[in-house]
Amino acid sequence: MTTIQFLGAAGTVTGSMHLVTAGDRRLLLDCGLFQGLKPLRLRNWEPRLADPRHLDAVVLSHAHIDHSGYLPLLARQGFRGPICCTSGTADLLGVVLPDAARLQEADAERANRHQYSKHSPALPLYTEQDAQAALRLVQPCEYDQSLQVAEPLTALFRRAGHILGSATIELNGAGAQLVYSGDLGRYDRPILPDPDPVPAADVLVLESTYGDRQHATGAEADLTRVVHAAVARGGTILVPAFAVDRTQELLWMLHRLEQTGAVPALPVYLDSPMAIEVTEIYRRHPEDCDAQMAQALASGDRPLSPQHLHIARTEAESRAINAVRGPAIIISSSGMATGGRILHHLAQRLPDPATTVLLVGFQAAGTRGRALEDGATELKMLGQAVPVRARVERIDALSAHADKDEMLRWLRGFTQPPHMTYLVHGEPQAAAGLAATIHDRLGWMVEVARDGETVTLGNGK
Repeated sequence: MTTIQFLGAAGTVTGSMHLVTAGDRRLLLDCGLFQGLKPLRLRNWEPRLADPRHLDAVVLSHAHIDHSGYLPLLARQGFRGPICCTSGTADLLGVVLPDAARLQEADAERANRHQYSKHSPALPLYTEQDAQAALRLVQPCEYDQSLQVAEPLTALFRRAGHILGSATIELNGAGAQLVYSGDLGRYDRPILPDPDPVPAADVLVLESTYGDRQHATGAEADLTRVVHAAVARGGTILVPAFAVDRTQELLWMLHRLEQTGAVPALPVYLDSPMAIEVTEIYRRHPEDCDAQMAQALASGDRPLSPQHLHIARTEAESRAINAVRGPAIIISSSGMATGGRILHHLAQRLPDPATTVLLVGFQAAGTRGRALEDGATELKMLGQAVPVRARVERIDALSAHADKDEMLRWLRGFTQPPHMTYLVHGEPQAAAGLAATIHDRLGWMVEVARDGETVTLGNGK
């Protein structure tokens, strides 16, 4: 008997982790941290998996922390099997996992120094040493080649178009052909190719982040408007941006808009060591890029470098940005303002009405980004309450997740319906909306996965 248990990203958009058990074999599809609301974050401290030492493998869809960030804990708990992923994902993990560990260690140190934690001493969830232990288990794999991950289980990666290295996963040898979408990307975006079609599956596990809505269009027009408005006020544009993908897309757009004369060439400060490294990784992987990006890289163009790009690698270079006055653009992580250098920029610039905070991605419930999106007049950060007088803007069209229509487009690529589709990685309203759409428009059997639920996959039934 083969089963899959939903250990995260069921009823929520974070903590992706799905346990497949086939006979005496056990593997995880994704291994992510919970982020957002405190009750979700607290789950990271609770046991999630019985005896990780007897887990055979982890198969990763991509490198985002909500899909990979639990790996250091897994290694600390005794897991020694392979972590299978694409080459692009492997390179990104080498950046994002140590960075996540350093942020947690820094947060714990800061809490102890300022004594604002209820725990004494405050401890990090995991350390950089744990992250390095996990990285030693990573095994890069190619797209479109079936590989054995835990005999008799095989996995095949196809491009998902979400971020560099992102993949859908086809799992065979478990008594049923299981396809896992990971996070599905979008069509006709810059830098990355469209999601590869998948011909068939007995069981499909599908994300549903934007399953009840369609994305807005006109990202470049929105960015142009925001830039010109900030220039008119003489203020800075502060962008909390995910270090992986969103930062690179913003840099690509700014470069393009400058070339066409749509926006003035402002000073652009990239203040995120991780985003700086990730941008270099994007340049090293033309095989993961669309034709336009690959051609630009091959020709020697630097499509991810606006004209006046300033790189802030060190803390001293980051602090020096405090003296910068607008108009200018500051891009820093994290994308939901949950930690990292962006907090210092927010603390300094939110009280200034000339500042624009530009939100360019999904803001999960319980994050500072969501609070800003919802009109908060005050934010708590770094042990203080910071008044919000800045203008808050958002560009919805920059999402890296497929929307409702794009998911339907991908699903119509199947040659026949899966016997069952389970929806994960979506807040309840989004998942329920997508379930109704799939049932009504495609006539497929579909259910919204429940947290902790175990379902049987067997003989395609």
